[in-house]
Amino acid sequence: MKKILIASLVGLSLTAGAAVLKTDPAKSSVSAVFKQMNVPVESKFTKHHVVIDYDAAKPDASKATVEVETASLDMGDPEYNKEVAKKEWFNAAQFPKATFVSSAIKAAGPGKLTVTGKLTIKGKATDVTFPVTVKTEAGKQVFDGAVPIKRLAYNIGEGEWKDTSMVADDVTIKFHVVGQ
Repeated sequence: MKKILIASLVGLSLTAGAAVLKTDPAKSSVSAVFKQMNVPVESKFTKHHVVIDYDAAKPDASKATVEVETASLDMGDPEYNKEVAKKEWFNAAQFPKATFVSSAIKAAGPGKLTVTGKLTIKGKATDVTFPVTVKTEAGKQVFDGAVPIKRLAYNIGEGEWKDTSMVADDVTIKFHVVGQ
């Protein structure tokens, strides 16, 4: 009953054989990888919620949703964390969450999926497609993937921060999700 309730709350439909996985937030992660002054930086979002309705036998029937609290990006310094929540960056006051909702999940070979869906950051929605690997470890499903984006396409870095010489336009959103 709880799984059905969770699925209906996020707009997912369960199909025979599919199951909403209970994700483990302590073992799962969502991070942003970018270059600042040409130095690679990886920062994790400390607050995220992932719902995966997955059927290994019928991946085409699977669905996924991800919500990330934009103000939870941990840059490793409290002042930097406050800065990225401001209007010029994530504008967390107006856009507290970034979301991804899948529209298609397709098998792409053993242990591989191709996922398509809508990514919404700072009120801007775009269609994205990216590869995901899936494996079973200790009875749990593990999903790993990366979504390359251009930060300026989502107005991340306004005003003087549009200049990509300090912070590159290319960003990769990486995720590692563990569920059962």
